[in-house]
Amino acid sequence: MEKVKITVFKWAGSWGPFTIKIPCGECALTKDVIQDTLDNELSGIPVELDMRDWLCEWWKPLKKGGWHAPIIMVEDRVISQGAALNRGVLTQAVIEHYSRSSAIEGNHVFGKENCPHCIRAKQSMDEAGIEYQYHDVIRDPRALYEMLARVKPIIGTKTPVTVPQIWIDGHYIGGADELGKIVNKEVEPNFDRGQCSISPPGRLEPKTDS
Repeated sequence: MEKVKITVFKWAGSWGPFTIKIPCGECALTKDVIQDTLDNELSGIPVELDMRDWLCEWWKPLKKGGWHAPIIMVEDRVISQGAALNRGVLTQAVIEHYSRSSAIEGNHVFGKENCPHCIRAKQSMDEAGIEYQYHDVIRDPRALYEMLARVKPIIGTKTPVTVPQIWIDGHYIGGADELGKIVNKEVEPNFDRGQCSISPPGRLEPKTDS
């Protein structure tokens, strides 16, 4: 898995007769925000952080619309400039890029507390004996950004995103109704995967008598 590249052009460096001698407090804050975000919200995601002196390479971010240090880029997109970084903006940008370039694995339910359809989906998974990870998209910004990044390319940018959003064995299922149609079928045990066997298209195949 390739690392998501974060590039920071800080207020420093020299170009010709010009040299930046005044330290930038917002650049220092931005670096601290990035490091803390990597240690918390983005923990476990492979990231490469590249700190650059803006005046030495001012034309590079300028091509992407970045002209006021500190300039923060995720891959080749400017996400912030001219002020201390908002960690939510960084988290969203990194999660979006990571989700687009990596496949989801295992069983996942993205939902929210007190959502009746989310509760129904979890009950269906529990009753079917399917182990899964539950992600609260209200309490966990990382879960929200990942859900949106993964489901939008599937349902389209104009379709409203509701919860729950469910993946089984890495395959997109949909919501609680679609899940119910699958788990209500008889499931053949597969002890290599757990207590259920998921077919490649993301559906549970009914058991047949030999």
